[in-house]
Amino acid sequence: MLEQVLTYLNNWFLTEIHEGTFTIQDGGITLPFLQTGQYFRIMGSVFNDGLHQYPTADLIDEEFFGTVWVLAVPKAVVQMAEEMEVWESKNGAVAAGPYQSESFGGYSYSKASGSGASGTMTVFDAFSIRLSAYKKPRGLKYVRPSRPLAPAYTRPFNPDFPLR
Repeated sequence: MLEQVLTYLNNWFLTEIHEGTFTIQDGGITLPFLQTGQYFRIMGSVFNDGLHQYPTADLIDEEFFGTVWVLAVPKAVVQMAEEMEVWESKNGAVAAGPYQSESFGGYSYSKASGSGASGTMTVFDAFSIRLSAYKKPRGLKYVRPSRPLAPAYTRPFNPDFPLR
């Protein structure tokens, strides 16, 4: 679930990218730039692309040329992903059910609707307010400019008019 959360947030909490040839042997990979318990993302591998926690012993042996992203995922995001798994296990089947509302014998109810394709409430809708603090916008207009912007103009100090 954590990988889905980071993809949804468009925020991998990236600190470094290491490119090169990496060898996975006996289900593990040696990465001296990682600390125990730290998350990392493998890209460019045939069998092991994705999010992992260091050290790991469940990888498929291979040698690949690719990148390893060093991540600094906040503990709050990891805990939220765990809470989302619990919510999904309790409410996922009900939220994905075929009925939006039901009425019988003077009793009626309607399920909450969200932004999903069917209008049903998803785990991301349920946690959207808490997730929004970590979400990065998508699109090219949010990319940093290639050259620094000019500093903002500040008026010279005038002792007769001290307010700026």
